[in-house]
Amino acid sequence: MITVIKKDNTKEAFNVQKVVNAVNKSATRVMYKFSPEELNFICKFVTDRALETQRDEITIAEMHNIVESALEETNCSVAKSYKDYRNYKQDFVHMLDEVYVKSQSIMYIGDKENSNSDSALVSTKRSLILNELNRELYKKFFMTAEELQACRDGYIYVHDMSARRDTMNCCLFDMKSVMEGGFEMGNLWYNEPKTLAVAFDVIGDVTLAAASQQYGGFTVPSVDLLLEPYAEKTYKKQFERYKSLGVSDEIADREAMKDVKVDMEQGFQGWEYKFNSVSSSRGDYPFITMSAGTGRGKFAKMAAITMLEVRAKGQGKKSCKKPVLFPKIVFLYDEKLHGEGCELEDVFEAGIACSQKAMYPDWLSLSGEGYVADIYQKYGEIISPMGCRAFLSPWFERGGIEPADADDKPIFVGRFNIGAVSLHLPMIYAKSQQEGKDFFDVLDYYLNLIRRIHQRTYDYLGEMRASTNPLAYCEGGFLGGHLGFHDKIKPLLKAATASFGITALNELEELAGKHSITEDGSFSLKTMEFINSRIQEFKREDGHLYAIYGTPAENLCGLQVKQFRKKYGLIENVSDREYVSNSFHCHVSEDITPIQKQDIEQRFWNLFNGGKIQYVRYPIDYNKGAVKSLVRRAMKKGFYEGVNLSLAYCDNCGYQQLEMDVCPKCGSQNLTKIDRMNGYLSYSRVKGDTRLNSAKMAEIRDRRSM
Repeated sequence: MITVIKKDNTKEAFNVQKVVNAVNKSATRVMYKFSPEELNFICKFVTDRALETQRDEITIAEMHNIVESALEETNCSVAKSYKDYRNYKQDFVHMLDEVYVKSQSIMYIGDKENSNSDSALVSTKRSLILNELNRELYKKFFMTAEELQACRDGYIYVHDMSARRDTMNCCLFDMKSVMEGGFEMGNLWYNEPKTLAVAFDVIGDVTLAAASQQYGGFTVPSVDLLLEPYAEKTYKKQFERYKSLGVSDEIADREAMKDVKVDMEQGFQGWEYKFNSVSSSRGDYPFITMSAGTGRGKFAKMAAITMLEVRAKGQGKKSCKKPVLFPKIVFLYDEKLHGEGCELEDVFEAGIACSQKAMYPDWLSLSGEGYVADIYQKYGEIISPMGCRAFLSPWFERGGIEPADADDKPIFVGRFNIGAVSLHLPMIYAKSQQEGKDFFDVLDYYLNLIRRIHQRTYDYLGEMRASTNPLAYCEGGFLGGHLGFHDKIKPLLKAATASFGITALNELEELAGKHSITEDGSFSLKTMEFINSRIQEFKREDGHLYAIYGTPAENLCGLQVKQFRKKYGLIENVSDREYVSNSFHCHVSEDITPIQKQDIEQRFWNLFNGGKIQYVRYPIDYNKGAVKSLVRRAMKKGFYEGVNLSLAYCDNCGYQQLEMDVCPKCGSQNLTKIDRMNGYLSYSRVKGDTRLNSAKMAEIRDRRSM
């Protein structure tokens, strides 16, 4: 009988089943399952080695070494997992101390990492503290030492560590598939709505429920077409009701159409109330996006125009109405439908009027040049953005990554992204120079590092059960999402994208070529062409839909400057400001016209097909002609275009104007200010404070062309 001396010096009889339990836990952490033969080998190996010591007592440290040796003979990944976990008590004490310090800051100061989160609320504080714990667990049990070092130094940034082990990222939710024929939500069966008013309520509830089971943007695409059949049902019901009162067909039609219009107005207003006041279980307001504009039927057209009119009018007191932030609206622009004199030109005009008042809608070209427009023109399929800017790569019905034949068609609705990891290009360049290495060799190292993180994420999430997000995985919200409650979601991940994010391209150009992107841009173009070439190779080799994404750095824009300064110091036009530039954009302080900005950034447009947006700042106060001309110009170029104003509202007297810090009418500083964060809008001032971090506020102060 062998006795094991434990760390606290207590003694316990050797029990080989404890070895089995320990090695199985280590295997689970790397998603491996031992066969019975492997477990028998481990048990025999450990028992024999313990007996070979010819001692009655053996320390736990010695036992650990024996178990590690057995695992090295069986599976190296599990052996490493076992070693990493050995000193978990000390690691956990340190980790929990880090979480505690951060939790105290959240409780008493707040957090401005995500502008969609109101950290003054108790529910948000609780969620943010849990996020801190999840972030530390992700670092400890998912990342390798090599990846963790790259992340800590700042060469890469793993987005949303707090949620990556639990669920997926942005999506194009298939609301139509969920609604048709009825569905189950929260153990309750919902019949398909029979009226427009009920459809609005149900869609709102499904959106909030499903969006809270993921992180990132949640898009309901082509909402005008989604609502059209329910509007038709209400119209028919009301038409028959009026006819039963003995009125003519003409009067019945007129009154029924009025009723549909009222339901539309109330429905969209209800969504605006719901999506801007009901936080999700994550503690934030879900990033909800809705696209519209291509519906040609009378009810689809009514839906698009009404949604735009409701947004333009704003919400709030009669004396002080202002636009809401959610849902973000994306206008799907087709020159053949929305051009001058075309069938849906009035929908376009409503969109322009709304953009002037509320900045949204953002405008997506379906008929210009580039990837999104090419897909629409070839297949008739619309690629709505997921959230603010993420776009899906094609996934074909029969062929998958590549079309099976000339008749194969791509599918976009119902698909999603599994996460983004961003490169810090200026730091990678500085490292290559300091170490005397070729920049592209060093860049390739970090591309492969991100690749391995994505590969492991696909494998890890594939083991999740459909019960984790029933609306998506069981009720048809995602492509192939009719799984059994306890089925693994691995089959659905084939069509999911994984993003390689790009930030600070302008600062890379400054560092490498001593010029900004506005002045030159040749090295940045060469870099992006290299990255695109490598990602295409990764896709072919791994069979995964990797995508290149212009990162909308919110908190990251300030963090990357701090990381660069720590390792490489202050360099003019690279790290001497509080922030770095987002994705491929010109520096916000550049004194250039909107047309110049469009032309300069167009060079990079087709090198960021996994996520991009172009926006310009309008210096002309509510000049409708200027806005319309620049939007049409952007649509011809194939852009996804944002109108950028700086909206300000006095909460005391209701006065509105662009860019004010003190109300000129009543002298109040009680203002609400809305600015474009990146591809989305946020409150730069509300109730005397801001939801934005200091780096982003510094960037907003410097804006001239953005």
